[in-house]
Amino acid sequence: MIPVILLTGFLGSGKTTLLARLIREPEFARTAVIINEFGEVGLDHELVGRSDESFVELTTGCLCCKVRSDLVETIVEMLARRDAGVVMVFERIVIETSGLADPAPILHALMTAPGLSGRIRLADIVTTIDAATGVVTLALEAVSMKQVAVADRVLLTKTDLTAGVPVVLSQQLDALNATAPREIVIDGRWPGAATLGGMRDGEEVVHLAERLDLAAAARAHDADDRHHLDGITSFVIRRSAPLAAVALTLFLEALAEQCGSDLLRLKGLVAVAEHPEQPAVVHGVQHVFHPLTWFERWPSRDHDTRIVCIARGVSRGFVEALLSAIEAEVAEVQGMPD
Repeated sequence: MIPVILLTGFLGSGKTTLLARLIREPEFARTAVIINEFGEVGLDHELVGRSDESFVELTTGCLCCKVRSDLVETIVEMLARRDAGVVMVFERIVIETSGLADPAPILHALMTAPGLSGRIRLADIVTTIDAATGVVTLALEAVSMKQVAVADRVLLTKTDLTAGVPVVLSQQLDALNATAPREIVIDGRWPGAATLGGMRDGEEVVHLAERLDLAAAARAHDADDRHHLDGITSFVIRRSAPLAAVALTLFLEALAEQCGSDLLRLKGLVAVAEHPEQPAVVHGVQHVFHPLTWFERWPSRDHDTRIVCIARGVSRGFVEALLSAIEAEVAEVQGMPD
């Protein structure tokens, strides 16, 4: 399947500069780039190779197009042209959102559209944050908070203007998304770009588990979940005993039903009783969840379930109680004689 990278961030946060730099990197040749308007991307005229009314092939080896009506239709058309040999065979897709875009509907479309099933996989959600204005933006703009909350990676730009990352900004990012690694981007240059789109196995699995543990440790002193921004909190649910597969399914369904749009992001590793040697990977945005995927093995000796929740107005206590109630009900049913 073709990996999809969602690049988001508030107005002026540097995502366009980052994108323009990325498509010049050798490892990003054969990339399809989807943007709102060609004029929003700083592409020099000499980069443009040939084009038609919808698609522009660049001399860097990338294919660029704009969303004309519907994102899913645009991707389906791209894939059809790729299959027919009309455009070059791209190996990844990068979607740059508008600075004011709520990423949740975009993620829903990518995760649920029948026309994309089996063709693409959501690989990375990258959010850019302006170090100079990020504190104010996150305090005032709800969409910026959502962009950070759903991120797999947070990229900090314009740190040269602030002599590093402001302490207040770090605290805001901790409150919104304690698990996403943060890296600094200078003039669009990001050393970690080469890892985008990779499958989360091997070292990536280890890093994911380490980030979940760090988030749990960071929250350990704050049982009341007082770290919040506009009611958004992040916390980790941890279980040492494996979950029955049916309990996990019911838990995710109940979360979607009870929390809906307030569940901004859920991700984690789950120990499933029926598959003790293989952790399940859960990943959801609001009421939409990816089908479960499985790692071949645990990344460490720690086989505990660790689920990160980033939500608005949803407490750790509620989620813990919901999971415990479902576990108890499933155990009671499974213990009944046939």
